[in-house]
Amino acid sequence: MTVMLDKLAAQESRRVLGDTELTERAERLSAQFFDGRARPASVRWVTNQNTRWGSCTPAEGSIRLSHRLQGMPEYVIDYVLCHELAHLLVPGHGADFWRLLDAYPRTERARGYLEGVVAAARLPHVPGARGE
Repeated sequence: MTVMLDKLAAQESRRVLGDTELTERAERLSAQFFDGRARPASVRWVTNQNTRWGSCTPAEGSIRLSHRLQGMPEYVIDYVLCHELAHLLVPGHGADFWRLLDAYPRTERARGYLEGVVAAARLPHVPGARGE
């Protein structure tokens, strides 16, 4: 059942959000989970992040998401947005940061999904798999 729900969520999120929509989404997430305290000045997709899912510059209020997130389930994109929003409020990955991020209810699930993506990328290519 969980696998089916993840597949449906992935299909729904195939439409790529534009930068304006990403900024609006981040503002909604900030209002919902951080009492509106995390205020991004800009949120945009970037193609130069191949080892990170997202990054932010708190002094500028800018958030950048890796293009590799495009097409992933919405809850995963929302998690990465929440992660970067939390950095606008708390630098580093200390206990205060994780307590703040715990407000997002799908944190563990999204982290697991992203860990699975990373693990799958390390698997050797098997000729003939998946009808290749």
